[in-house]
Amino acid sequence: MGAEKKWLFALFSAAFVSFLIFISTICGFSSSYYAFSSNNPLTTSVDHGPGHPPSFAYYISGGRGDRDRIFRLLLAVYHPRNRYLLQIGAEGTDIERRNLAATVNSIPAIRAFGNVDVVGKPDRLSYMGSTHIAAALRAASILLKMDNGWDWFITLSAMDYPLMTQDDLSHVFSSVRRDLNFIDHTGDLGWKEGQRIQPVVVDPGLYLARRTQIFHATEKRPLPEAFKVFTGSPWVILSRSFLEYCVFGWDNLPRTLLMYVTNAMLSQEVYFHSVVCNAPEFKNTTVNGDLRYMVWDNPPKMEPHFLTLSDYEEMVGSGAAFARQFQKDDPVLDMVDKNILKRGRNRATPGAWCSARKSWLMDPCSQWGDVNVLKPGPQVMVLNQSLSRLLDEWKLQSSHCR
Repeated sequence: MGAEKKWLFALFSAAFVSFLIFISTICGFSSSYYAFSSNNPLTTSVDHGPGHPPSFAYYISGGRGDRDRIFRLLLAVYHPRNRYLLQIGAEGTDIERRNLAATVNSIPAIRAFGNVDVVGKPDRLSYMGSTHIAAALRAASILLKMDNGWDWFITLSAMDYPLMTQDDLSHVFSSVRRDLNFIDHTGDLGWKEGQRIQPVVVDPGLYLARRTQIFHATEKRPLPEAFKVFTGSPWVILSRSFLEYCVFGWDNLPRTLLMYVTNAMLSQEVYFHSVVCNAPEFKNTTVNGDLRYMVWDNPPKMEPHFLTLSDYEEMVGSGAAFARQFQKDDPVLDMVDKNILKRGRNRATPGAWCSARKSWLMDPCSQWGDVNVLKPGPQVMVLNQSLSRLLDEWKLQSSHCR
């Protein structure tokens, strides 16, 4: 295939797959998704809105063999006030997904509150392709439709882990404006301009049943003139109002940028960053930080290096809410469970909502009281300091989409 034909095919593919992403996004619940959850009536009311602690919508994703890691992460970040959507990618098996759903529903609180769902028929994800942003947008649309109470959308992978309890996180975010977006971003593209933004790629995972790698057109495209491209960390904490703008798109900017990033490598490092920084309504809501602790190699690789016990002290003192990436069942996770989360094996992280007597036989979260009450622990201080620094920078307008 000649260079001109490849270029034309790439442009055709861009329009086609962008249409597929857009349709799947606005549909919310499509035939590609079904959920496992209990509809048992709540035993206590969950209050949302002003005057009540904030709630979070978690999208937790993993691949084949990640069932146990996803379940452990879910319990580490579980709280009845939040909403959770779990996904094992299409390379996983239906048995894995059903087993994950069965394990999730073995937890009494989850059965009672019915606030955890598992994606039944996930889309295929191609490494470095735009299928990742398509999956994130669909997750956001599902969570918006399923629950009208949450305030922020948090993306996690099976290799992530929290560094504080949900009581800590909700307590600190109680004093934060609920329209703010925590998204590490920059308009200085540097080497990414020539290696990530200008190359034209096509992600076959959007329209082919079998798994295959992305492929490249022979030519590059110039940077757009209608909007400015921003990039940054793919791990975000986004406000509900901004996600509604991205999903429902009451002007054309989210769809325009979706079409553009469909043919960009690692679109999850570009899409939300570019939308929020080009939208007049949201560009001043950007706090330049993702509240993640990561350690990069020098020169940096595609992912940060795996954290171990040697990283523990610096990690917990960093003021980050989450850290990545971890090996499965690494001893450092046990240390976080023991010292910070106070969480037993196969048990949710205790909070003020847990009312059962604590013992090695009894799960303190097998019974519950008022789920709208918080009891922050010592780790809340380092998060509060970290968040205060980020908000001070935001108030000085030094981190607004620069």
